[in-house]
Amino acid sequence: MAKPFAKTPSSANHDDEIAVARSVLETEAKAILGLIPQLGVSFTRAVDLLETCSGHVIATGMGKSGIIARKIAATLSSTGTPAVFLHPAEALHGDLGVVQAGDVVVALSQSGETEELVRLLEAMRRIGARLISITGRPDSTLGNASDVTLNCHVAEEACPMNLAPTASTTAALALGDALALVLSRRKGFKEEHFADLHPGGGLGKRLMRVESLMHAGPALPRVHPDAEMRDVIHEITNKRLGMTCVVGADDRLEGVITDGDLRRHMTPGSSLLDKRAAEIMTTRPVTIGPAVLAVEALRVMEERKITSLVVVDDARTVGVVHLHDLWRTQMI
Repeated sequence: MAKPFAKTPSSANHDDEIAVARSVLETEAKAILGLIPQLGVSFTRAVDLLETCSGHVIATGMGKSGIIARKIAATLSSTGTPAVFLHPAEALHGDLGVVQAGDVVVALSQSGETEELVRLLEAMRRIGARLISITGRPDSTLGNASDVTLNCHVAEEACPMNLAPTASTTAALALGDALALVLSRRKGFKEEHFADLHPGGGLGKRLMRVESLMHAGPALPRVHPDAEMRDVIHEITNKRLGMTCVVGADDRLEGVITDGDLRRHMTPGSSLLDKRAAEIMTTRPVTIGPAVLAVEALRVMEERKITSLVVVDDARTVGVVHLHDLWRTQMI
């Protein structure tokens, strides 16, 4: 039976604990900074392999390295490179079938001698997969068997006993992030692509497209250029957006009329109700495309100091997005 831990007295100096925490953070920060001088041709070769991968990217590792491998696979997937995690022990018992010729395997092992990974090497070679290793010992069995070896050596762990993987896993995680983000940049991965992969949560709200927020169909306020002013006022009031589009043939946008336009023309002797829509409309309104991100629509509204944008697709009026729509999504 294991002996119980010897607990630190509750009266322990909190300053000492803060000092230990600072030491952990400093050690892990140094581990990441120590990787920078080691970046070179091996790193770009690893990016080359990932970019030209004709199959799947598979991340693998045991224990804490396995947890980091899962995170690297997730980061790759969310930045434009589909990737999956493969548990080495499960691979030895049948799951190796997921690896195919043309795949690229990213294997993590600080020692480079993790038994389960070493036992997979021959099978991976026979299958025809390429191998990138992230290891603290490039001259290890794993490092020597890899197509590309990335040196992830750290001088010490943050653990006071220099045993628990801490600085080494932090460094491996940072190196994996660097691989994923350089690769996404090379692939031309942009904000709109990121939006497609993150439909939920706070990111999803920020990256929604205008077409998913706009008022369209029966909810779209619109009148024809020859509409009488009472019909214009009714449309603005009924659709509750403080404006209406003025559209011609084939729903082509000719202008907009806002509450502000009505007030400006409502002067003594103006005979506003005798006018037609075309006479008071703003002829060059600000427009936006349906595939534009909501954050861009917000930027335009703030820059132009307006509360709504007409959504136009190939010169055809398809909707209106209002500042209130962005409030409702809790984007702002």
